Amino acid sequence: MYKAFCRWAAAGTFEAMHDRLRAQWRARVGRNPEPTAAIIDAQSTRSTAQGGMTGFDAGKKVKGRKRHLVVDTLGLLLAVTVTAASVQDRDAAADVVAQAATKVPGLKKLYTDAAYGGQCAQAIETAHPNMSVEVVRHPGNRSTGTWRDAQQPLWPEVVPSGFVVQAKRWVVERTHAWNERARRLMAHHDRSSWAPVAWVWLVEARILATRLAS
Repeated sequence: MYKAFCRWAAAGTFEAMHDRLRAQWRARVGRNPEPTAAIIDAQSTRSTAQGGMTGFDAGKKVKGRKRHLVVDTLGLLLAVTVTAASVQDRDAAADVVAQAATKVPGLKKLYTDAAYGGQCAQAIETAHPNMSVEVVRHPGNRSTGTWRDAQQPLWPEVVPSGFVVQAKRWVVERTHAWNERARRLMAHHDRSSWAPVAWVWLVEARILATRLAS
């Protein structure tokens, strides 16, 4: 069975199957088959002893690998890459965004978190002139650039702290949660670099197949 999985993964069968199912689901819910907006995010996941290439994510305190996803506004997968957890989100963005832009040339908007801001966002817009990057920041972030009046309000607005649902950003977080329900994606078990990517495509295709069959 694993040999068959390897053959299908090498041929891109899971990715092609997922892309066809994604187009069908988008059509069913009244969306265009090809999206025009996407969201990017990364998630660090621990590796097992045989998990192959690993690194340490100092921010999340996780030793393992990192999955970089680009999804549409429904949370459906457009592109995925896997790196060591020590690789910064901004350093891996170019590859996964290029994959998404090649697959869906009509992408015009990319939503990101603050990790992809600054030079990373500028580099993406330079490489993809038809795509604009919007950084969605936490309301408590001091670099949001909020307007300050000369006359300060008598009762200043209270800035929320802790967890806040952020526009567009929650969609990709939900996709990460969908993936973690699969046993093979709770941790990285494979030494190879291609198998973790194939598992993500297979899990996402299974989710869409279940939806379309219901």
